[in-house]
Amino acid sequence: MTEEVQKHSVHTLVFRSLKRTHDMFVSDHAKSVSLDDESHQVKMGVKLKTEYGAVLHMPVLKEGKDRVSQLPGSMQGHQGYIQPGEDPEYLIAGTHAYPSGPGVALTADTKLHRNPSEGGVHSMALALPPSQARQEASRTAASVADIHRHAGGAERVHTQSSVVSLMEGGGTRNSALMRRAPTMPKPQWHPPWKLFRVISGHLGWVRSIAVEPGNQWFVTGSADRTIKIWDLASGKLKLSLTGHISTVRGVAVSSRSPYLFSCGEDKQVKCWDLEYNKVIRHYHGHLSAVYDLDLHPTIDVLVTCSRDATARVWDIRTKANVHTLTGHTNTVATVRCQAAEPQIITGSHDSTIRLWDLIAGKTRATLTNHKKSVRTLVLHPRQYTFASGSADNIKQWMFPDGNFIQNLSGHNAIINTLAVNSDGVLVSGADNGTIHMWDWRTGYNFQRIHAAVQPGSLDSESGIFSCMFDHSESRLITTEADKTIKVYKEDDTATEESHPVNWKPEILKRKRF
Repeated sequence: MTEEVQKHSVHTLVFRSLKRTHDMFVSDHAKSVSLDDESHQVKMGVKLKTEYGAVLHMPVLKEGKDRVSQLPGSMQGHQGYIQPGEDPEYLIAGTHAYPSGPGVALTADTKLHRNPSEGGVHSMALALPPSQARQEASRTAASVADIHRHAGGAERVHTQSSVVSLMEGGGTRNSALMRRAPTMPKPQWHPPWKLFRVISGHLGWVRSIAVEPGNQWFVTGSADRTIKIWDLASGKLKLSLTGHISTVRGVAVSSRSPYLFSCGEDKQVKCWDLEYNKVIRHYHGHLSAVYDLDLHPTIDVLVTCSRDATARVWDIRTKANVHTLTGHTNTVATVRCQAAEPQIITGSHDSTIRLWDLIAGKTRATLTNHKKSVRTLVLHPRQYTFASGSADNIKQWMFPDGNFIQNLSGHNAIINTLAVNSDGVLVSGADNGTIHMWDWRTGYNFQRIHAAVQPGSLDSESGIFSCMFDHSESRLITTEADKTIKVYKEDDTATEESHPVNWKPEILKRKRF
C-alpha cells in the first residue's frame, strides 16, 4: 500500500528549498578565505595601477643613484614607465600599502617605482583631475524629480554631473559612488491570533472598552446606555452601571485612584467611584456628543473630545475646565495622553491630527497627511512613536514633532480602532468587521481575521468599534456591532515553520507623502 503524498503549495516548496540551501552554506559565511601570496601581489599591482596611476610620477623623496628601482610583477613591461636600465630619480610615497604611509621607512617588500617616461607622463596627465573651473562649469543642480525621489533618504546621492567629473578625475570612484539598492527589512515573526471567547450581554452596539490596571476585569460601554464590568479570566458579568441617557462612547479606568470615567452622546462626562458604584462627579461644558476620553498617566487630568470640534482638559478633583483646545474644524473623534511632550494628541473628522502644548493650551503641530477622517490613535508602549487610523490608510509618526514614518496600506475599510503591544503587533479593526495584524517596524500585514457575527445578527452588523490588549498582552479584546465582545489569544502551537512569513519586498515599500 503506497503512502499518501502530502501536497504543498509551490510557495511552501520554494521556501523550504531556500531554507535548506541557506542552512547548508550559512556555517561558512564567517570563515575568512586563506591568503594567497601570488594573487595578493596581482591584486595590489592592479589596484596601484588603476587607482594611483595618476600620481605615481609625482616626486616626494630624492633617492641616491645606488638604489635600484623595481616594479611590482603586475607593472612589469608597462609602456608608460622607463625600463630598469635607466637611473632611478624618484621614490613614490603616499597612503597606499607601498609604503603604508607618508614618512614610513621603506622595506625590502616595498618596491620602488621608476620615474615615468615622457609618453607615460603625457598619458598620466590626461587622467589627472580636471581643474576647479572645469568642475564648476560642468556641475548642475539636482532636478526637482531627483529631490522628490531621494527625499528622506539616509544618504546624499551625487548628481550625474559630479559623478562624471569624478570619474574623469581618475580617483577612487567605484565603491564610493555606487548607489546601494534599497533593502527592505524582513519582518519579525509573530504567532497568529485565534478567537478564544465570545461574550454576550449588551443589548446594543458595544462602542468602548478599558482594562483596569490590575488586569482582573475590564469595562465596556454600549449603545444600550449601560456600562458593564466583566471578569477578564472567565468572561462573566460582574456589574452593570446605569446613568447615561444615550450611547456610551468612551470609558477609562484610573491607575491613580479607584475611579472609572465615562462619556457619551448625551454630552455628559461622569466620574464613577468604584467603591460605591455611583457617580460622584460630572464635568459640564461640551456642547455636543462626547466621543472619547483619556486620562493623563502622571497628573490628575482628564481630557475629553467632542462633536463640538473641541477637546477639553479637566481637573479631576475640582471639575474645573483647565483648557478648551480649539482649532479643529470638525468632530474630534479621538484623544490620547502621554507623560512626554506632546502630552495630548487629537484626531479629527477634519482629516488632521493635532499635537498640543498642555501648559499653553495651544497647538504645537498640525499633521495634514490624511485625506479622510482620523478616527483612532494609538501610542507605542515602548517607542516614542504613534499611529493613526483613517479610511485611506494607517500612518505611523515620530514624536515630538509628528515626523511621518510610513504608511500601512491594505486595510481597505473605515478603520475605527487601533491597538499595539510591546512585541510590535499592531491591530486595526474596521467598520466591515475585519481585523488586520501588522508588524509595527516593517508595516507587514501578517494576519487577517473576519470573525463570524453572533447568530441572529445581520452580516452588516460586523463592525469593530474598539479593541485593546490586556496588560499581560496575551489577550486581545474587541467590541463589535453584533453586540458581542470577542477575546483573541495567540496560537501557542504555531511555529515559524508551520506559519512562515510570506514575505514579499514589494509589499513593504514605504510610501512617503
